[in-house]
Amino acid sequence: MIDPKAIEQAAQCGSMLNHPIAQGTMMAASGFAASRLVPPLPGLNLLRNPLVLLAGGIAAGYLLHKYEKEIIQFLAKSTGMGKDFVLHQKENLEDLLAEAQEKEAAAAAPQAPAAPAVTPQG
Repeated sequence: MIDPKAIEQAAQCGSMLNHPIAQGTMMAASGFAASRLVPPLPGLNLLRNPLVLLAGGIAAGYLLHKYEKEIIQFLAKSTGMGKDFVLHQKENLEDLLAEAQEKEAAAAAPQAPAAPAVTPQG
């Protein structure tokens, strides 16, 4: 038979694990365990070297400075294309809304009674 005190203690343990500090600790522990299970990649330690990071930053800065005009032109062109696309979609949406409003107005308008047929008397 299950002791009611044990159930109460288990319920309190669950609420203790919902505490933010406990959650952070559990995430850190699972990250640590996962890092130990995954085999290390040969070149990964090289990327953590500060000199490699510094050299990469210098190379990226040089390339950005060298191709600054081309990058700005590309960004301006892509921004303009994005604005044109948005305006085109906005016009399409307005056309669709106008068509829908016309259909609603036509359906809501009372239909005029048909004129009586005229028969020739003779």
